[in-house]
Amino acid sequence: MSAWIKIIEDEAATGFLKEMYDTVRTPHGTVDNVMRAHSLRPHTMNGHVVLYRSVLHSPDNVLSFCFLEVIASYTSILNNCEYSLTHHFTNARRLMKDERRADRVFTALKAHRPEDEFAGKELALLRYAEKLTTDVSCIVESDIDLLRSAGCEDGEILEVNQVCAYFNYSNRLLNGLGVSTRGDTIGYYKE
Repeated sequence: MSAWIKIIEDEAATGFLKEMYDTVRTPHGTVDNVMRAHSLRPHTMNGHVVLYRSVLHSPDNVLSFCFLEVIASYTSILNNCEYSLTHHFTNARRLMKDERRADRVFTALKAHRPEDEFAGKELALLRYAEKLTTDVSCIVESDIDLLRSAGCEDGEILEVNQVCAYFNYSNRLLNGLGVSTRGDTIGYYKE
């Protein structure tokens, strides 16, 4: 079982659910369990995939896909979401194309010490994502001013805000329904 609730498999999908399964297929041609978790209410799958693709895989983003995957991974670490961490650090690792660097980044993020591997604008954005995830009620305008003084443009701040907010949503979906990676092809990008 890949979740604590019923999931409709591909071969049993009909109508709108079948259409949605075809829409959400990864570049591998598979449907990940994060999307299957919506199978009883496919209209929510529709909203989920549109948001996911727009915040993490849009060619209109300015920050690198690799760094956005690092933000996704760090948010998932902070939320203790193994599902998203497994998928998205695999993505970050593939995009880094440097196993030693990826190992160091993973170690730093798991230790909640992004400063061990990041500096400047990227470190400031990781710290913002941490606060947005763990202490959102304490976010104040001066947090945004700190990002600007670290060299972040407002559009970059928005990109990180949206990736972090999406993963806070997705992590709660996954952890709250006990969704596992069993049967998934791990990672979005092909090796």
